[in-house]
Amino acid sequence: MDESNNWTLKTEELERAYNEAKERCAPKAICVINPGNPTGQNIPPENIAEIIKFASKHNLLVMADEVYQTNVWGDDDKFTSFKQVLRELGPEYDRVPLASFHSVSKGFMGECGLRGGYCEMTNFDPEVKAMLQKLISASLCSSTSGQVAISCMVKAPTGDAAELYETETNAVLASLKERSIMVHEKLNEIPGIVCNNLQGAMYAFPRIEIPKAAIEIAESKGMQPDFLLLFRTPGAHWYLCCARKWILAISRHFPLQDDYPSSQGPAGGVPGETG
Repeated sequence: MDESNNWTLKTEELERAYNEAKERCAPKAICVINPGNPTGQNIPPENIAEIIKFASKHNLLVMADEVYQTNVWGDDDKFTSFKQVLRELGPEYDRVPLASFHSVSKGFMGECGLRGGYCEMTNFDPEVKAMLQKLISASLCSSTSGQVAISCMVKAPTGDAAELYETETNAVLASLKERSIMVHEKLNEIPGIVCNNLQGAMYAFPRIEIPKAAIEIAESKGMQPDFLLLFRTPGAHWYLCCARKWILAISRHFPLQDDYPSSQGPAGGVPGETG
């Protein structure tokens, strides 16, 4: 993925990964999450077309995880499904199998306790679909509440409930967008941390620039620089459940500055280090 271009997937990188995988296995599918987890990108239609063409070339099943399709934050961004692009590419690609996934456990509903979702199969062989249907029929289904939520997701309420549904949906999405902007801004305020614009989903994938002095210290200790950074402060806590606490934790425990002492290790030492 190309971080400098909002985490788009380059065909060259797909080919490299495919050829590397062939040394260990026989690749049968490519799974793409759009909008992205954990990168927070919204894949543009032209990039989706490249991915589909790559899958067609290598006879791969495309698995499109699109559970964050309602979570798109860019003012000019719009979610485009893999199925839409596949259809627009024309009959030449009618043999590319596509499995599209959606869920109420993610997205603007975000009700992780409501376990409900679906998979739409496009261009699947009828016998394969029949076997999958048989497999699913023998499995447990979602709870009643999860099935009701799925019904609301695929067919929005009408009548008296329609206005309330739209109001609450817009309020949740506006709140999530505000938080995404805040996370992006605050991460980029921290010295040594760079984060792309968040186009969708509910994730940020920042890059931490480890100072040169810290890299040299890590090399002298036979450690990876990121491992050294992680254990720089004994008892440091990472807060992953709350963006605000996470940002504060980073800035408090790991001020990323080029002022590491050249003759000593990190303050307090490193786990496993003596003396």
